[in-house]
Amino acid sequence: MHFVNAKGLLSHTNGMNIYRGCTHGCIYCDSRSTCYQFTHDFEDIEVKQNAPVLLEKALRSKRKKCMIGTGSMSDPYMHCEETLRITRRCLELIDKYEFGVAIQTKSDRILRDLDLLKSINEKAKCVVSMTLTTYDEDLCKIIEPNVCTTKQRFEALKKLNENGIPTIVWLSPILPFINDTKENIEGILDYCIEANVYGIICFGMGVTLREGDREYFYSSLNKHFPGMSRRYHEKYGNSYEVTSDNHKELMQILHKKCKENGIEDNIDKCFQYLGEFPEKYEQLTLF
Repeated sequence: MHFVNAKGLLSHTNGMNIYRGCTHGCIYCDSRSTCYQFTHDFEDIEVKQNAPVLLEKALRSKRKKCMIGTGSMSDPYMHCEETLRITRRCLELIDKYEFGVAIQTKSDRILRDLDLLKSINEKAKCVVSMTLTTYDEDLCKIIEPNVCTTKQRFEALKKLNENGIPTIVWLSPILPFINDTKENIEGILDYCIEANVYGIICFGMGVTLREGDREYFYSSLNKHFPGMSRRYHEKYGNSYEVTSDNHKELMQILHKKCKENGIEDNIDKCFQYLGEFPEKYEQLTLF
């Protein structure tokens, strides 16, 4: 872990990444890709120590309230957040200035900040997105080794729902020959139904692999699934899009279950929901 003073924090779409890199160890992580130009080891977390200062400056200068997003590249609730609490400090500012927040995470550490999430949601809007990939707990510990399991994330989703926080599940990635089964998808969907999630984002039953990410993924396959990387090479080569042979069947199950249970599965509508700030709060700020 190392600390830097960043020059800026919010992107043009009002997204922020407080940390750079991750310690969750997911074997398929796209953020490892060389296109993101990491100049340090992925597990050597870069901490934007001045993030709260930059965020407050940005929020004070905005004339219109909006949703602030976090977690698209690096999880805001990885291990170092337990002691650094920079995500929490940023949430305190979002709450103070009455903006909304959309958080993407794999960690039930988010429940530590439930008080702030509720306050933000009461004043404006808070949405939590959580990634679920693997219903099998033992398999989850292999492909997502350093973060809470799917069942623990499911319990977090239920807790958030009980406290009025809307949730969205990212059903991605689905790894061919590993978790691309009917049993896996139905198990995850049953969790989503019981947790009363607002929507599910699924770009298809498969995974994307590119330089940097692909090499780490294949190395992990060699370690945990002997012979699997050769199977991938033979079928997919160096393809960016790696789609399961079960894609059509599994997507039909997804759409059917969502329709029957009132869960939004239109990707565009889910993203629209994540980005929409409630109109009644879109007043000008005083700063």
